[in-house]
Amino acid sequence: MSFRARGVGAARLTIGTLAFVSAPARADDVADFYRDHPVNLILSTGEGGGYASYAQAFAPYFSKHMPGNPRVVIQNMPGAGGIRAMLHFASAAPRDGATIGFVHSGVPFAPLFGVKGAAFDAKAMNYIGAMSRAASVCSAWATSGVATWNDLLTKEFIVGSSGAGSQMETHPAALNRFFGTHIKIISGYKGGNDIYLAMERGEVQGRCGSPYSSIELSRPGWVTTGKVKIPIQFAMRRDPAIPDSPTVMELAPNDAVRATLELIMAPQEMNRPWLAPRDVPPARLAALRAAFHAGMNDPGFVAEAARLGLEIEETSGEEVAGVVARAYAMPDDIVRAAKDAMNLTGAE
Repeated sequence: MSFRARGVGAARLTIGTLAFVSAPARADDVADFYRDHPVNLILSTGEGGGYASYAQAFAPYFSKHMPGNPRVVIQNMPGAGGIRAMLHFASAAPRDGATIGFVHSGVPFAPLFGVKGAAFDAKAMNYIGAMSRAASVCSAWATSGVATWNDLLTKEFIVGSSGAGSQMETHPAALNRFFGTHIKIISGYKGGNDIYLAMERGEVQGRCGSPYSSIELSRPGWVTTGKVKIPIQFAMRRDPAIPDSPTVMELAPNDAVRATLELIMAPQEMNRPWLAPRDVPPARLAALRAAFHAGMNDPGFVAEAARLGLEIEETSGEEVAGVVARAYAMPDDIVRAAKDAMNLTGAE
């Protein structure tokens, strides 16, 4: 990183003096930049769902802890289960640190599994952090006739999906592959909220591959009043909120299936991730990560999240990058097994 001395002969700067003046200069530059540039937060989902609720609740606290306190402008870029937004970050998005993303947790893994159109390098993205760690569930409309795991094994179950990069596609496909369920996947919805509307209209019977918290957030009372049932959890252990629903790990028939399921569930370790394109100036990336950490731990946001029913559990940007890197380092046979199990639409 270059250093520009202001009012001091650069040749006369000692190492100690350089360390003293360079850090404040960088901090001042970052604050000056963000005072003049609003942060464009691009969501890979449509309006009205869980991602929008998280973004709207968190944006003021993220701004509060950013140098220069920039305004956060929330935009929606749904499409192809989040791939459209990731392609934008990989190619067209400015790399100055003023354009960042809030994306599907599964979409950084789409290139690993050969999803058609996922022409981006997920490892090159700058991860800012993730907002939660969440069990994924299947939710079934009460009139569908699907209420238990045994029902999934014996009855057809029609679910909606937003596309190949989404857990709404990969998780039900994996259930079909490993356990012999009869789930029919209808792709093409813009996001989870549209699928909930489709459930209400009777177009589909349910949705798989979404956090349990997303149901409670978008449709309070659906589970507690019995409007939807939770026949299975895609999780390592049972969510205390739905203790009667089994997990796929409990039902896995052997160690090979368990290893493959762990790879498939890697996105859940970095649920609701924030990222920036590659080549963002390091000082601005550090500021984005620091503001994310401070905002997630701000007592005001913690209280607001509790009030809204948002489940939060921070994962740092470095940790998110580690999850992605470990997935891409998995043995080829495990990756092939996961890819086959998820039956990704358009995978090559």
